[in-house]
Amino acid sequence: MKGAHGMKDGKVVHSAAEAIQGIQDGATLLVGGFGLCGIPELAIAALRDSGVKNLTVVSNNCGVDDWGLGLLLANRQIKKMISSYVGENKIFERQLLSGELEVELVPQGTLAERIRAGGAGIPAFYTATGVGTPVAEGKEHKQFNGRTYMMEEAIVGDFAFVKAWKGDTLGNLVYRKTARNFNPLAAAAGKITIAEVEELVEPGQLDPNHIHTPGIYVQRVLHGTGYEKRIERRIVQPAARQGTGGFA
Repeated sequence: MKGAHGMKDGKVVHSAAEAIQGIQDGATLLVGGFGLCGIPELAIAALRDSGVKNLTVVSNNCGVDDWGLGLLLANRQIKKMISSYVGENKIFERQLLSGELEVELVPQGTLAERIRAGGAGIPAFYTATGVGTPVAEGKEHKQFNGRTYMMEEAIVGDFAFVKAWKGDTLGNLVYRKTARNFNPLAAAAGKITIAEVEELVEPGQLDPNHIHTPGIYVQRVLHGTGYEKRIERRIVQPAARQGTGGFA
């Protein structure tokens, strides 16, 4: 089968709705991105439109009130969030305080390693981060070389949503700059990984040395357009004024 540009379709799907097929109520999703940088906008919007609910979502944060994963929160589709930062979302705060949303807060480095371990087939690991804090409650502790560590379990998702700059029809992905955040980790730890790409090319057009996620980890590729790429909080520093005594 050939695509619109004459290339073999391979793993290519032709709409966001097609990309998320098979996601059912109660699924666990891994979602790449950091803040609103490198988020899979199209897959998230399609998931909102699908109406699936009682989702467990694993992501560094939960978007903002009206964008990113915040869309799923507003639609009350998320049952539990496993994340490390939640400070930009008022809906998140309200649902957490009301008991409507279950939240597991994880130190950012630990979250990254739990997802990486899931992708590597490592069931658990020990870390000193969080020992002696509420995140250590109920977890196994063990001493190594005189220091106390606690066990953290790996995370694997039923599905993973990631966003890449370039990809080929076999699912090989290249991320651009800061968008190479949680995306490669999520891609490896999803049982079914759905990758949005801004530019879709034929196999062999990507330099193998520049590929961040090998296609073996990706099951579906969506060539996306019309990305908004919002910034959650734009801060502009006032320009310095020059007076007779220098800058003021």
